[in-house]
Amino acid sequence: MGPSLPRGGGPRRPLLTAVLPLLLLLPPLGAGAEPAPPHLVLVLADDLGWNDVGFHGSAVRTPQLDALAAGGVRLDNYYTQPLCTPSRSQLLTGRYQIRTGLQHQIIWVCQPSCVPLDEKLLPQLLKEAGYTTHMVGKWHLGMYRKECLPTRRGFDTYFGYLLGSEDYYSHERCTFINALNVTRCALDFRDGEEVATGYENMYSANIFTERATALITNHPPEKPLFLYLALQSVHEPLQVPEEYLKPYDFIQDKNRRHYAAMVSLMDEAVGNITTALKRHGLWNNTVLIFSTDNGGQTLAGGNNWPLRGRKWSLWEGGIRGVGFVASPLLKQKGVKSRELIHISDWLPTLVSLARGSTNGTKPLDGFDVWKTISEGSPSPRVELLHNIDPDFVDTSPCSGNSTALAKDDGSSLPEYSTFNTSVHAAIRYGNWKLLTGYPGCGHWFPPPSQYNVSEIPSLDPPTKTLWLFDIERDPEERHDLSREYPHVVKQLLSRLQFYHKHSVPVYFPPQDPRCDPQGTGVWGPWM
Repeated sequence: MGPSLPRGGGPRRPLLTAVLPLLLLLPPLGAGAEPAPPHLVLVLADDLGWNDVGFHGSAVRTPQLDALAAGGVRLDNYYTQPLCTPSRSQLLTGRYQIRTGLQHQIIWVCQPSCVPLDEKLLPQLLKEAGYTTHMVGKWHLGMYRKECLPTRRGFDTYFGYLLGSEDYYSHERCTFINALNVTRCALDFRDGEEVATGYENMYSANIFTERATALITNHPPEKPLFLYLALQSVHEPLQVPEEYLKPYDFIQDKNRRHYAAMVSLMDEAVGNITTALKRHGLWNNTVLIFSTDNGGQTLAGGNNWPLRGRKWSLWEGGIRGVGFVASPLLKQKGVKSRELIHISDWLPTLVSLARGSTNGTKPLDGFDVWKTISEGSPSPRVELLHNIDPDFVDTSPCSGNSTALAKDDGSSLPEYSTFNTSVHAAIRYGNWKLLTGYPGCGHWFPPPSQYNVSEIPSLDPPTKTLWLFDIERDPEERHDLSREYPHVVKQLLSRLQFYHKHSVPVYFPPQDPRCDPQGTGVWGPWM
């Protein structure tokens, strides 16, 4: 018996012609459906200088970074802060350090301080947007209370060290505790909130790369990933496995030779991370950001030539950061961006890429710069406050200089200024940069030659407290234009005064001797 006809007895229409009109009503495959949010990988190097990567013309070999930068967007007008804690706090809050009380120095070992707990951090925002959030490496945003730890501030997992520096192999930190008049050495290494042991004699960059690779390997590609890899490299102490020194036999300066070897190992580590992303099917939907946290420390092998100054200073050598973005999702690739971008811009940029929301944050100082990077459109950022620190003291002044604060001699102070120009501060507006007070060591440091370390001293009188530069034309800060452009000086001083008026007081508490790790042998929360 044949198949029964449809009710009504009419002839059966071919299936295709019946379904076709319905198919036409559906959007084409992939059209209406938004692509999955990208995986976000943020690699932060520690103390990497402007002249410490191959793609800036350095003798230091960084083939992996060079290739990533060449295939992505190099950020040639990109700024960090001159120190660890301030850069990291602005990265994760999207807000200037004058908003959080962290405008003076760093959070030292025994200080009862951390990024204010009422600040909503980047990983919290990404978690709300559905991301898995992992952190590997250096925290340095405070740990005196458990509430300050990375796993309480939005990270699903954490593996690394909480303080600012330590031995690369033993993972111990030694600190003098004033109130006890004693130096204590203790372990600073955590897996989550637990002490991580069993890593003695293992080099930190290798351990961190191994953990980051494992996180990538075990991550389901359909779930959005945020991986923040804050490497210890290349902060002092200058330690590196022997085999990495061999290619740098030609560098006679011992610090520079060790430092160059450390950079090469770090370069290899970043290459291993990108290989893992490709191998496990994540790379095609990944945005990778590489950044330093501040300029190179010339006293510990770093170099920022031809820029002026070094880590701790507000000269370009202290704050102009090595940075690039690499991603198959970029609309333009293989280009250099000269647009003004700051480390505080990553929070709104990444939250926007994640299709998240910045609701719940305090007012941001950062901007969403994705179109600037990906498409080459003008940066929404026109102005950048580098810092205002009324208590600044240079702990590593130029040779021959004292650490005394600059005092204005009256000759450089426009009588109409409302801002005290003896205060350590700097601001950027368009191409103009104004510095006041004592900005830190203002020498230029050529790369250590094969035979000696040289520096080119500044001819500025020690009483000078005001400079104006056109950074686009004079990135080396050699030609002070403050006398030629008094109207620009006046405008920028009024902006500094505005920011000063709207800043919170510096929070820099004295050491708390209760931090003493003698009983546990481990640095960690004590309150």
